[in-house]
Amino acid sequence: MIRRAVLLLLASLLLCAGAGQAQAAGYRYWSFWERDAGRWVYATQGPSLARPSDGDVQGFRFAVSEDSASAVRPRGTADFATICAKTPAQDGRKRVALVIDFGTPSDAPGGESPPAARTACARVSPDATTAEALAAVAEPLRYDTNALLCAISGYPRKGCGEQVSRKQREHKPAAEQNSPSDDGPSLSLIGGIAVVVVLGGAAIWQVRRRG
Repeated sequence: MIRRAVLLLLASLLLCAGAGQAQAAGYRYWSFWERDAGRWVYATQGPSLARPSDGDVQGFRFAVSEDSASAVRPRGTADFATICAKTPAQDGRKRVALVIDFGTPSDAPGGESPPAARTACARVSPDATTAEALAAVAEPLRYDTNALLCAISGYPRKGCGEQVSRKQREHKPAAEQNSPSDDGPSLSLIGGIAVVVVLGGAAIWQVRRRG
């Protein structure tokens, strides 16, 4: 009886794992990043609030992500000197290097193809925000009523932060996976299964011992 209960509970957990895979994979949106010591760090402020300094490198990536922890980083490692090599310094202005990554075909909304990733050097006023720097080199921009950045250089044509199901993402290239946990059972689920197995084994051992 105990063996059967344990097996049923284990099967339930495995079914939950399968159900989890059928849930939403995340949201399709533009994420905002800052280059810090040669690596991309998810920005703590939105582009309309962030005020970069002269010489900063900032990036945008269009992708489907579950949250900021699993967001896909912009591709490319070009530094400020490379991106702004043809944009000389100017008194009373600052230069901000921007990396704009339009993502992959698997991230694109239906019927759209992502433009090639590119870089740009924005020369703007000293107090300009990242949004203003972006507008100087990548119009048209599109925002929703909550000031969420929806499109850069007109991409995508429509949609803004919409939810995407895992089924829609089933052909996502392996190279775009941010971590093994994206497509497999979570560690907490695996841990739960392990606990059930251990407890079930202990219970069966107790029954046999008493018999």
